[in-house]
Amino acid sequence: MAKLHIETTINGSGVEFLCEPDQTMLSALRDELGLTGTKEGCGSGDCGACSIEVDGRVICSCLMLAGEASGKSINTIENIAGSSDGLHPLQQAFLEEAALQCGICTPGFLVAAKNLLERNPMPTETQIRFWLAGNLCRCTGYDKIIRAVQKAAKDMQEG
Repeated sequence: MAKLHIETTINGSGVEFLCEPDQTMLSALRDELGLTGTKEGCGSGDCGACSIEVDGRVICSCLMLAGEASGKSINTIENIAGSSDGLHPLQQAFLEEAALQCGICTPGFLVAAKNLLERNPMPTETQIRFWLAGNLCRCTGYDKIIRAVQKAAKDMQEG
């Protein structure tokens, strides 16, 4: 099979890469582009560990073909901090609230939570739980993760 030539925007930069027609976006990110922050948890779209943002929507990159990336705007976990100024408030809150253990699910939770806070800067606990329902954690339980998102929302509002 001939490889596909993809032109897209990833984390704010124009990117070109070649991929197999059946290659997932998760595989392309990790293997073709060296962006290894996005993790594979299940490979079937059930856990959310591989969550990325595509044109403003959170999706599981294991369910997206890399060929579908052409012309899209994609954000990954590598774009969360966004600068050399330090951690994003969500990353800092996850650390302070001990909302991570093994780390496999953490990139997906951070991508999804950032997307939520961009849409709703002060979500309720129920809204956070519904928004993050597609992300599974086997280690920490969810209370610390919810507290971390609440803390980040408050910190971001305070400046």
